[in-house]
Amino acid sequence: MSDTFRAVVIEEIDGKPKAGFKELSKKDLPQNDVLVEVAYSTLNYKDGLALTGGRIARKLPMVAGIDLAGSVVMSGNPDFKPGDKVIVNGYGLSETQWGAYSRFASVKSDWLVRLPDAFSMQEAMAIGTAGYTAMLCVMALEDAGLTKDDGEVLVTGAAGGVGSVAIAILARKGYKVAAATGRPETHDYLSSLGASSFVTRKELSQKGAPMAKERWAGAVDSVGGQTLATVLGQIKYGGYVAACGLAGGNDLPASVFPFILRNVSLLGVDSVMAPMHRRKRAWWQLAQDLPKDALAKITEVHPLSDVLSLAPKIIAGQIRGRVVIDIAK
Repeated sequence: MSDTFRAVVIEEIDGKPKAGFKELSKKDLPQNDVLVEVAYSTLNYKDGLALTGGRIARKLPMVAGIDLAGSVVMSGNPDFKPGDKVIVNGYGLSETQWGAYSRFASVKSDWLVRLPDAFSMQEAMAIGTAGYTAMLCVMALEDAGLTKDDGEVLVTGAAGGVGSVAIAILARKGYKVAAATGRPETHDYLSSLGASSFVTRKELSQKGAPMAKERWAGAVDSVGGQTLATVLGQIKYGGYVAACGLAGGNDLPASVFPFILRNVSLLGVDSVMAPMHRRKRAWWQLAQDLPKDALAKITEVHPLSDVLSLAPKIIAGQIRGRVVIDIAK
């Protein structure tokens, strides 16, 4: 058996980060206290950026991939034993820490979440950072006070990973959900997840009044930029927006009016460094509130060999739902 294994490594070539396949050995890995054999990973928007030359990796060389599900091989922490099935989301994987697109990953035991009994490793990565972030957004809205009786909830970037899972969760919990998307061909798909109405991407990406007609009790936004600003102007008095992404820009050309005249709350949601108690709660909630049939509808499984060709597609908004990466293939 070969001592080497395949990984997707980002290196600096001609002054620019470039991703490619490379053979590694265990001795090449960082020296952390747990060695995991990776079974599955995912393709998130951030992964797409990292693989297409975006400055995501803060040091090079870097193994890409921000999510993993796998089995413990060796552990210096008695809380985790060989054979234990675990998940890692975020914690700087693919940025400051070597990531998941590799047969083996050396990680810190402080990052590990035990795989919930409700999910297989493939299903956990069908959820991945996108789905886990969607759950954090729903938690943020409900912790702030949103209830299903308050009115319709808007989900932007609806056909993407965060949006698809957010719609499925909200619908399962009894909310009326509006889906914002620039792809009309996804309407049947989004309806099957629980969306009951639709808004065009163009409508939200254009500058509107600082305070427009009140439409939404709450919103999950993964787009940012002008879309987030427009959504804020449409939130009902006392409503909430959970913001978790910047696919449409990292600026916020908004007014303070919704905040000080309508008592609107903008809730920032971070998944990378979220404290462990919120991670565990999010995965517990996912087991309760994410229907397995919805998860199957939003998921495609691809081999690791496809990941470089898939990356530009997720950046271009050409991928629907979630992509699971089978590391062994």
